[in-house]
Amino acid sequence: MTALTEQVGHLSTLSRPDWRLVLPVGWLALVFLAALTVDWLPVPTPTDMDFMAVETLPSAEHWLGTDQDGRDIFSRVAHGARVSLVVGFLAPLVGLFFGTLLGLLSAWYGGIARTSILVALDAILAFPGLVLAMALTAILGASVGSVTLALGVLAIPSFARISRARALPLIQREFVLAAKTAGAGDAWILLREVLPNMVMTLVTYTLTIVSVMIVIEGALSFLGVGVPPPAPSWGGMISEGRSALERAPHISLIPAAAMFFTVLSLNVLGDRLRRRAEAREGGLS
Repeated sequence: MTALTEQVGHLSTLSRPDWRLVLPVGWLALVFLAALTVDWLPVPTPTDMDFMAVETLPSAEHWLGTDQDGRDIFSRVAHGARVSLVVGFLAPLVGLFFGTLLGLLSAWYGGIARTSILVALDAILAFPGLVLAMALTAILGASVGSVTLALGVLAIPSFARISRARALPLIQREFVLAAKTAGAGDAWILLREVLPNMVMTLVTYTLTIVSVMIVIEGALSFLGVGVPPPAPSWGGMISEGRSALERAPHISLIPAAAMFFTVLSLNVLGDRLRRRAEAREGGLS
């Protein structure tokens, strides 16, 4: 009877939705949907100015109100989501590719190769992240592509350290020694034996880095060295609304809330994936 009760309780737990997972996934889906479909929605373009509706509160005509120039805040937040999502996801991919490659090489090889890689990574880490991103953006020019590339370079050392730390114990495992004995080459062992066992760790870390990239992109735009106007970005909208905080705080608070909930959702998802990966590795060990 006790076993039956426990089984029924377990089944009811499985059928109950996990709101800690549903809510962040739902929010991210809403952000992606708004970014993809805003051009087909009955809202003004992000640069249209309605001087008869300046700093208005949310209404049927302007769903999230307007800013100090009469521009529709919903339209600008949705278009700004495109910038944040493009930079937030593409920049970590740059860091993931080059960082993982450097991490694997520094873990597999010794001598001058390992020393050179580690010194180069330490040199990048020696600079404050935001200052380095500002410098790279200033050199490359202010655009979505430049910001993405600058933040991608910034993410390389973090991915390299994670991949190196994960690869070092894997290299000593039996399946790697067996591949060596069978005469497999270095590239084959690293790409077919070591890398697949690091994928889950890298995926969970990538989600965390995505949230960091969104925050840094917002900080760059807030400081005026990110995506240049008239292209809307969340950080730029927060900065533009500072002058109207007392009389129209929604101009800054709405894009700030969009950034906050997006970053929070990514962190929650990353944390859940990390826990699952740890439980999986614990079961296999």
